[in-house]
Amino acid sequence: MNLSQLEKKLKIKFKDKKLLEKSLIHKSLDPINNNEKLEFLGDRVLGFIISKKLIDIYPDENEGSLDKKFASLVNKNRCLDIANKLELFNYIKTNTNKTNKYKIENKILSDTCESIVGAIFLDQGIKVVESFILNMWNDFIVNTKETIVDSKTKLQEFSLKKFKILPKYKLIKMKGLKHKPIFHVQVKIKTSQSIEGTGNSKKLAEQDAATSLLKKLKLI
Repeated sequence: MNLSQLEKKLKIKFKDKKLLEKSLIHKSLDPINNNEKLEFLGDRVLGFIISKKLIDIYPDENEGSLDKKFASLVNKNRCLDIANKLELFNYIKTNTNKTNKYKIENKILSDTCESIVGAIFLDQGIKVVESFILNMWNDFIVNTKETIVDSKTKLQEFSLKKFKILPKYKLIKMKGLKHKPIFHVQVKIKTSQSIEGTGNSKKLAEQDAATSLLKKLKLI
């Protein structure tokens, strides 16, 4: 594993190379000494830094508006974008020789992005990890200045106007780690098929499902 190449991409020179290496080890390779705890930490650090930045640049926004902007920045898709930008698929260590279950799939890539954030925080401190996050997420933060569509509200308005009934949401299952569950929710209106969405909370999963259904109905 060429850690120096990754350090160049991160623009960070690690004091403890073992921390960076551990952030890249998936549990399929080592069930004990892997990156899960670093991912747990990185998720919290990322959330803190993004929350602070949003409050700084939107001092007059209410909590609901900030929450929507936060949800657009701290999620598996954004972390996947960063992981692909850093080409983490070239560095992640998994036990792909023994099983196909843990191939380098999107979830592993997005989780590893968070574990690297955790490793940077432990190795370099809050100022360096803040600089890293704000640099990597900069384009996405800038885009939050655009109005974020509340998909649940839009779908509700459409369903009430056309069918006089509310959309029906149903929690299908919960997957993932205890500290970071993934909720799977289905939504249906009168004439549509059930469409599934996912998220780190039931609320976000419902928004995701509503967005997917609106797209299928060509309403957004």
